[in-house]
Amino acid sequence: MFSRYKKQPAAQPVKAAAQPAETAAPAAQAAPTPAATAVARRPQKKAAEVAGADRDRKRKERLSEIKIELHRELLENLNLAALETAAEAELRAEISAIASEVLETRNIVLNRDDRSQLNKELYDEVTGLGPLETLLQDDTVNDILVNGPHQIFVERAGKLEISDITFKDEKHLMRIIDKIVSAVGRRVDESNPYVDARLADGSRFNAMVPPIAVDGSLVSIRKFKKDKLGIDDLVNFGAFTEEMAAYLQAAVSTRLNVIVSGGTGSGKTTTLNALSSFIDDAERILTIEDTAELQLQQTHVGRMESRPPNVEGKGEVSPRDCLKNALRMRPDRIIVGETRGAEVIDMLQAMNTGHDGSMTTIHANSARDGISRLENMIAMAGIEMPIKAVRSQIASAVNLIVQASRLQDGSRRMTSITEITGMEGDVISMQEIFRFQRVGLTPDNKIIGHFTATGVRSHYSERFRLWGFDLPASIYDPTTM
Repeated sequence: MFSRYKKQPAAQPVKAAAQPAETAAPAAQAAPTPAATAVARRPQKKAAEVAGADRDRKRKERLSEIKIELHRELLENLNLAALETAAEAELRAEISAIASEVLETRNIVLNRDDRSQLNKELYDEVTGLGPLETLLQDDTVNDILVNGPHQIFVERAGKLEISDITFKDEKHLMRIIDKIVSAVGRRVDESNPYVDARLADGSRFNAMVPPIAVDGSLVSIRKFKKDKLGIDDLVNFGAFTEEMAAYLQAAVSTRLNVIVSGGTGSGKTTTLNALSSFIDDAERILTIEDTAELQLQQTHVGRMESRPPNVEGKGEVSPRDCLKNALRMRPDRIIVGETRGAEVIDMLQAMNTGHDGSMTTIHANSARDGISRLENMIAMAGIEMPIKAVRSQIASAVNLIVQASRLQDGSRRMTSITEITGMEGDVISMQEIFRFQRVGLTPDNKIIGHFTATGVRSHYSERFRLWGFDLPASIYDPTTM
């Protein structure tokens, strides 16, 4: 049975069976005497809880040791070349059969639940990402943060909590990291101790390994939702209002250049994906990213991904190289996943030279800080320009800054929509159209607030009207609660 996936047996020395003391269930303790039972029951209850937790810990450690040993056996026995075409049900049955054979040979006795859990973990080790597979399949988990092999945190609903899932040791964790990065043609080792990559489902992956990571490899995974979040979904979640959505639809459809600003984990990429849904399906869009994350819904999309240098320090393709080449590929719009370096020069030039409607994201705490970040990136690129010329370039290129924020209760909101209207002397003039107004906190630390217009009419109202988006004046009226 299942001979298709199992290697032909070879003459091997019989391995010694595990010691019965290591495999047998813990012996039942001697029954206490009636006198002992009557003494101080309440303290004993606490001691019993501690003993139960200790037994559970030892059980997990024992299962982990068995899993590592069985995984080694599977690699020796399975025909790995045939696994690529194997059906999931057949492969699970084959793994279960090999595991049962090894357990029986070594006199290891497990109950039904432990055996089922062991078979699942072995399947994940062979075909997936080991201990991470359970977290990746959990739709309530947004982020997975690994601090060494024995500490894994997850983010649920904007809050971090520690997971009871661990790796066996650093070698086990490194094997999973190598499996991920090698699948996308990248590498991570002592000479190149950090790496960006993406998983098969598009989730963002970052790792840093020793010696840079002192207490074990550091891994962060930003999971992508299986269902793409659209504008309606974000409105229903309370990220912004229908009036703000109508304004953003007009802004994107009339080809305003948009920057999505925010901190780490604030929802910049999600917002950018949602805004892209307003782009006409007939337009040619080129995307440029360090790791491909954008999930655009249009038909005509060309995706580019930068590449780090190889072992010899050659072969690097920077985001700026991709952006320069994109300008020769007849794009209607260019979307840069994140602007963080010298590519800002080419991005601003593209926005100024006929590629209206381009979009990107930057890390900044507010719209005004976003402008300062653009100025700093131009300065760090080594371009010597008068500050007024730099600001004039930014003011003519960027039309709209959308600020996304993750608030202290873990919720993500579009806290500000700000237009850039030009220059006043040496200063870039801006006007805020919508904002999130915080009022206070509930007893359980939930943010109390509401979205409101500022009362300022859009600088681009006439542009909207000429393009067929005649927004009612009422959407600019402030609201009070």
